[in-house]
This record gives sequence, structure tokens and C-alpha cells, in this order.
Amino acid sequence: MDRKKTFLETLGQTNPFPYLIDVERAEGLYIYDKSGKAYMDMISGVAVNNIGNRHPKVVEAIKKQTDKYLHVMVYGEFIQDSNLQFAERLTSLLPDSLNCVYPVNSGTEANEAALKLAKRVTGRSELVSFRGSYHGSTHGSMSVSGNEVKKIAFRPLLPDVRFIRHQNFEDLNQITTKTAGVILETVQGDAGVRVASDAYLQALRARCTEVGALLIFDEIQCGMGRAGKMFAFEHSGVVPDVLTLGKALGGGLPIGALVSSKENLYEFTYRPMLGHITTFGGNPVITAAANAFLEVMQTEIDFEEVERKGQLLVDLLQNEPEIKEIRRIGMMFAFDMVSFERVELVVKRCLELGLISFWFLSHPYSFRLSPPLNITTAEIRKAGEIIRQAIRETRNKVE
Repeated sequence: MDRKKTFLETLGQTNPFPYLIDVERAEGLYIYDKSGKAYMDMISGVAVNNIGNRHPKVVEAIKKQTDKYLHVMVYGEFIQDSNLQFAERLTSLLPDSLNCVYPVNSGTEANEAALKLAKRVTGRSELVSFRGSYHGSTHGSMSVSGNEVKKIAFRPLLPDVRFIRHQNFEDLNQITTKTAGVILETVQGDAGVRVASDAYLQALRARCTEVGALLIFDEIQCGMGRAGKMFAFEHSGVVPDVLTLGKALGGGLPIGALVSSKENLYEFTYRPMLGHITTFGGNPVITAAANAFLEVMQTEIDFEEVERKGQLLVDLLQNEPEIKEIRRIGMMFAFDMVSFERVELVVKRCLELGLISFWFLSHPYSFRLSPPLNITTAEIRKAGEIIRQAIRETRNKVE
């Protein structure tokens, strides 16, 4: 069987140029193909494997739950141990106002539910988002995402959506008493790791409170330790009304979470009942994995070490003349180069040398890295050397 041909012809494709690594297994930082070649996964499956692949505690939790039962009922009807343990642990890590969890299947679904919740709680229809944002690819989440190139083929999308400039204080006046909710990635990922200032987030919080709009922080990518704290909003001290999570939360399995107050989430319970409904949200195997992931984050991840190793990678690469700017928070990196062509060559050469990097949908002049938080110092140094080698070896290949 021609495996590549079968892959390309029988599975829907997201782009014309997939990486096509034929995966055999993965462990920690490394992915191994069927020939035995090892790849350093320096993007963690795009900010998913924050504690590496197949962490023993996550695997143990999955096996323990599968020995008991798998799916037993649609979400919200039965009491299940793994759901309770997950919700109790997650809310214990959050401010008191974020005390209730609605588990869903993905980050995109969490954002969909958050937009619905904002409309339901406020009785308003307007949604405000930010230029450069990315919140998912379903109709609702795409409607509040900023990349028009990715949206235009699917219009019409949701009405009554307003986009304002990121980090622009004057534009906050466009948030009014007509606004149901404001959705912001606490760190804009797809735009190339854009970090809002503490002062800006504080002003945004104050404006939402003033006009009665719900403030939604999308931490699907930048949460779960990726930004150097358990939640990225902890850097500023600004607490949202609604928090959305996903990607790394499942320890490698698919999950999203909508977090808000019990009072807010009760709005989904009546008039009408089933205001949000999910068959597989809260799946016991997935929430068991998520609970184990959170335990590992609490007991094994030292955020001072995350910061030290993140800065080390910057130090190793910042003197490369073709890297024009580095933006970093925690273990979330964007490396600006002179052109998309240079980025493409470097990313491809890194792959040939056994290191997986990636690019941004909305910022093609940068390559991205988001390695596991528990990467070792030696592995950081090795990754830095491979990237430097890739830059050197491709320097004269752009026509």
C-alpha cells in the first residue's frame, strides 16, 4: 500500500503541503517515524503536548478509566468520578468567580459556547473581537476571528460583530451598552505572539464592567502553562468573566472547557433547557486525562525553570542576523525573518534535520515554536543549534 497516496486520497486535507511524517510512536519531546527517524517536536503538536507526549501519569489515568467504563450518557445527566475530579481541580486553580466548568469537545466549541453565553447573560447581540485574532474555524468562532482571507469563502457569517485594534486604548470606546461580549486571546497566538500590556488589559476589564459586557479570555493556546503561568491572565491580575480552554488541557486528548460563574452557566439550564448541549463533552476518559494533566502541571512544572529555559532559547538565536525580532512569553515564541520564503526554507530544513517547527496562519514572516514545558536544558541547546544550522544552510537559496 502506498501510504502517502492513501493518506492524500482518503483523508480530507487541510492544505496542499502537509508534512507527511509517517508516525510510528511518540515519547516525551520526540516523534519517531516508521523508518526510526526521531524528530524533536518543538511545537508540541501546536501547543497541545505541554508536558510532552504520553506522560506516564496521563497514560495511567486513561488506562484506569478505560478499565471502568467509556461513554455512558450525554453530558449533564449522570454523576461521574472523573468529571467531578476534573472540575474540582480546575476550579481550585482559578479565582473564586470562575467556579463552574462546562466541559466540551474542543477549544472551538468552548468559544462557540462562550459567545452564546454572553448573549444569553446580557440579552444583547453585539460581539467585539480584535484584529489579528484567531478563535477557531466553525461559523461562530470564525465570525470573531480576524483573518479575512480565511473567512471570505464562507460568508455570510454572524452579524453584529465589531473588530477593534489590539492594544489601542481609544478603540475601547467602541465597547458599549450594546455589547454582549468581548473576546480576546490573552496572548494573540496566530498573529505572531502578541502580548497585551497589563495596563491595556486593566482598561479593557474596566470598560467591560462599566458597560455590562462579558469579558471572555480565550486561553486555548496560551493557557495551561504555555505563557509561563498556569493561566496567561495571571500575569496581569485581570480576571475575565468567561475563560475558554482547550489544546493542552487533555494531556494529548481532545477537550475544551468553558469556565465562568455558576450563576452565568445556569443560564444554559433553562428558558430554554439545553441552552448548550454536547454528547461527548465531559467524556470520562478525556476528563480523567485532563485531571492527570492538571496534577502534573501542579506537581512537576516549575515556572521559574520554564522562564529560564525560554530565555535560553532566545539567547541562543537572537544574534542570528536574519532573525529580525523575537517575541516570547513563557514557552511561546515567534521569530520574525525577512520574508515568507526564508521562513519556509528554514522550517523545511529544520524538518529534514529532525526538528519540527511551524508557521503562523496570519503572520507568514515568522516561524513559531512552542516546545513542551518540561523540555530539558540540553534539549533546548540542541534545538537552538539545529535551527542555527538550518538558517545557515538555507541562507543563499532564496532567489
